[in-house]
Amino acid sequence: MTGKTDVIVIGGGYAGVMAANRLTQRDDVTVTLINPRSTFVERLRLHQLVGGSDDAVVDYRRILADGVRLLVDTVTRIDAGGRGVTLASGGTVGYDYLIYAVGSGSAHPRVPGVAEFTYPIATLEEAQRLRTVVAAVPATAPVTVVGAGPTGIETAAELAEAGHAVTLVCGGVLGPYLHSRGRRSVARWLAKLGVTVLDGPDTQVTAVTRDAVQLSDGREVPSQVTIWTAGFGVPDLARHSGLSTDSMGRLLTDETLTSVDDVRIVAAGDSAAPSDLPYRMGCQSAVQLGPQAAETVLSRIAGQQPKPVDVGFAGQCLSLGRRAGIFQFAHRNDTAMRLYLGGRPAAKLKEFVVKHTVEQLAYEARKPGSRSLWFKDDQRQQQLRAKCRETRPAAEQTA
Repeated sequence: MTGKTDVIVIGGGYAGVMAANRLTQRDDVTVTLINPRSTFVERLRLHQLVGGSDDAVVDYRRILADGVRLLVDTVTRIDAGGRGVTLASGGTVGYDYLIYAVGSGSAHPRVPGVAEFTYPIATLEEAQRLRTVVAAVPATAPVTVVGAGPTGIETAAELAEAGHAVTLVCGGVLGPYLHSRGRRSVARWLAKLGVTVLDGPDTQVTAVTRDAVQLSDGREVPSQVTIWTAGFGVPDLARHSGLSTDSMGRLLTDETLTSVDDVRIVAAGDSAAPSDLPYRMGCQSAVQLGPQAAETVLSRIAGQQPKPVDVGFAGQCLSLGRRAGIFQFAHRNDTAMRLYLGGRPAAKLKEFVVKHTVEQLAYEARKPGSRSLWFKDDQRQQQLRAKCRETRPAAEQTA
């Protein structure tokens, strides 16, 4: 390959920014980051935006390397055969390699009334809209948060601390990721904040109306503002472009994050499904997958074999308002252990993690390739072998 190598990164979230910055290691690579917004969104702070304590945005000039061209637009189709992308503005951009880092957004559940009467919070625009709604209602107005994952817990705590009357509808277990000890700690802090927690198998939402949430056990929860945080989905760009995806629409790749359809397309972040065993959606995996996706591209440019992905986890960090939190320690394979840190120390740790993540992006912009050590999940190879054993009999039966 002669001359410049053009690489497009679709998506300017945590994974996309890390990937774009890492690519600037080579002077003969031109990097274009395509993103629908002109500012970086700190998704880790969207619940703070709703509560009014942060705007959840960062200037790209702070975190993008000088060699990265930011193109504010939306990709509507990938033409793998022609090595180009179509933009919502009507233009097209060609590439030699493409990194697919479109992230995730709100899921679209088939629950009556959700589309009409609830407020999602997965994107900046959704959170800004919700902030306006929350600010306009009286503090005594009943607010219901549906979904007891990290976003639901953090949003409920943030709003309760601000004086709102909040009910958290879990639809099952409070904080499914948490160890039972950590879960009890979260429940205690939510109770201190005045959050009413409805958990258990009978708290599935069956319908939402303008002023209530109906549960599977027949209860009706009054709600003037209903916030939906139950699950995330990914854009359908890959599927719409004829690329192989998993059942959720994440791009199917091998263990080097390379598309199973095209060696010039590499995925990272929430929208990647390596070996059809995707990592947990979130910033912790995104900041690891982004630079490794870039390294796969750089290896191919150099005529070398890319290395398999190596991602591990330290735990899950949640804020419980501005004065408390929890850090749930985990094994490297992303399973919670008994150990956790709670209260004010955990709140300080969460704030440090959020700030450090942005600084990590900025550091990679200044010194691309500086980070090469990640947590390692030693059990992933066992998972891959087990998956191979499961699929082999089915393949033999159809042969």
